[in-house]
Amino acid sequence: MKGLKRTLEFIKEGRSDHPPFHPIIMRWAAKYDGVRYRDFCTVPEAKCHAMIKCARDFGIDWVTVMSDPWAEASAFGIRVEYPEDSLPVDKAGHPADARSASLLKKYDPLKNERCRNRLVEISEYRKQCGDEYFIVGWVEGAVAEYVDLRGASDASVDFYTDPDAVKETLDTIIDCAMEFISLQIKAGAHCIGIGDAFCSQIGPELFNEFAMNREKILVDHIHREGALAKLHICGNTSAILQGMISTGADIIDVDHLVPSIKNFASLLGSGQVFSGKSDPVTIIQNGSAETIEMSVKQDYIDSAGRCIVSAGCEITPETTNENMLTFRKSAEMLHSDR
Repeated sequence: MKGLKRTLEFIKEGRSDHPPFHPIIMRWAAKYDGVRYRDFCTVPEAKCHAMIKCARDFGIDWVTVMSDPWAEASAFGIRVEYPEDSLPVDKAGHPADARSASLLKKYDPLKNERCRNRLVEISEYRKQCGDEYFIVGWVEGAVAEYVDLRGASDASVDFYTDPDAVKETLDTIIDCAMEFISLQIKAGAHCIGIGDAFCSQIGPELFNEFAMNREKILVDHIHREGALAKLHICGNTSAILQGMISTGADIIDVDHLVPSIKNFASLLGSGQVFSGKSDPVTIIQNGSAETIEMSVKQDYIDSAGRCIVSAGCEITPETTNENMLTFRKSAEMLHSDR
């Protein structure tokens, strides 16, 4: 069964030969294909070649545009540097305060190189793979993007000292994201991921005030455009997981820092599934075959059979090929009819 078919049947119909295998691979994929990480982030052909090679060599069911969170930030004016083979670094261009951030204007995704690259990547996936794999585009959630623009410390203060200005900026971010989403779906994405990682750090009250409804706006827009939505928030999201589910996202990522998804499985609506949540370091990178298999099986049991097989976050570049193959085989061992 092809990855796209397996994924859609699992999400929409609750059946497939086994749960989809969707590990988040970025630095790992670049290392496996011998690609400098600068090129993986900035050269569409390099990223697509690495992701497709990994999907075919390791039985992965999806391909994504994920590499770093700075595409939209660069469109807003943040200057980002790309070391040859390490993570990108933002260097300048941050608004001085919350009020300055609220004056930011909408950007045109077609006039920013990083945003255009994302569209090229999606088009290249469709050209090379057709309907073989589940193709996932990406946008930053409003809170995560605000943190990229202002920095984590300043943004955290802004939430309390000037919430009205923050909300103006968040709404501009959402307007831009919706346009970017439409372009990615038009380019051929089956799904759009929303990365709102900082939300696990602000607590449920601020999540409800600043993030949840804006995430729902993006999810609703994705659905109107005919695609599925994936919501990714790193960290221990136990306090906001119910809210994440209520956004209506089809795929809700769960990090390994969430102790268990057992008590949340009953909250999933029709056509909603979790994705996760093995620890990428202690389990996938350093664990034995038995440990990996047990982790995958436990998440599947706790979710009542409604969990895509993935780690809680990115697979580390130090993970061996053997452990990745074991991870894939652990998914294949599960029978997914529910």
